[in-house]
Amino acid sequence: MNEPEAHDPHAPADTAGRVVLLTTSHRVAPGLLSWQAWQALRTADEVLCAEAAHPQLPYVKDAGVQVTVASPTARELVDRCADGGRTLVVLATAEGDRQLTDGLARLAGSGREQMPNLELLPGSYDLPGARLLDLVQVMDRIRRECPWSKQRTHEDLAKYTIEEAYELVEAIETDDRDELREELGDVLLQVVFHARIAEEDADEPFSVDDVAGGIVDKLIHRHPHVFGDDTATTPEEVKEHWLRTKAEEKRRASVTDGVPVGQPGLALAAKLGSRVRTAGLDVPVPTGEGIGYELLTLALRAESEGVDPEAALRAAARAYRDAVRTTEGLTDE
Repeated sequence: MNEPEAHDPHAPADTAGRVVLLTTSHRVAPGLLSWQAWQALRTADEVLCAEAAHPQLPYVKDAGVQVTVASPTARELVDRCADGGRTLVVLATAEGDRQLTDGLARLAGSGREQMPNLELLPGSYDLPGARLLDLVQVMDRIRRECPWSKQRTHEDLAKYTIEEAYELVEAIETDDRDELREELGDVLLQVVFHARIAEEDADEPFSVDDVAGGIVDKLIHRHPHVFGDDTATTPEEVKEHWLRTKAEEKRRASVTDGVPVGQPGLALAAKLGSRVRTAGLDVPVPTGEGIGYELLTLALRAESEGVDPEAALRAAARAYRDAVRTTEGLTDE
């Protein structure tokens, strides 16, 4: 289909007529359409819409555009256009009307029809991230209508949040692109689910918009070289900016403040070692009996050499798993 041209209602009629498929997105504010879309709607001989509940319909009608709620077939559209070279606008969703467009394509391909001019006119576009709005709406309905989901609490979901994070890490480490996309979605679901639950808190409610707004403000504040007057030309300078602004925000009494002690042991040791090294502190490594102190020393050594001890151990564990399967006579297909 061709891009639409501005239609002059006073120009001589085209005996073949004109069909404009006007697609709109429900992910933008209702009534927010392009200038070309409004021109097509106002100058059309007839505007058709198959959905009585189309989100744009009330606003189009408020603008004085008469709309017929109907879902004509391709054959009916062609016949109606041919009657005096009329212009018909079909108001559809962003996905369009597949049955209608397929039908028009079949008629055009037959070579036996005098086809109207067919145009596809996007009246509104999805911005990047628009499908996140769908996720919020779906999660809201699930929370209201699903017997299991409506009873869940932050505490109930905590274990799933941890599990999904680990599955995401595994997808990254195994370089599985399909799994990576899926696991990112599962982690995102946890964020949206927790935010939806938080809306119901009687004392301190907050929404997913509050969550997003908070991280946006934080990112802007911690990137003065992007959003402010500071400059940073190397990753090291960026990290310095980040640590400085983070320290100003948190105003911690100790470099260990904010380090979650519930995380896996190797990751905990590495995080503490990173905080100490960044702060320039000279802290002697505790010594004692047992493998725990040996693991602590190894974890701190790995961190100082730029190695993630958790990732290194997982890689070694996967190699060990493969060795076990080989011994068992099993092979991965």
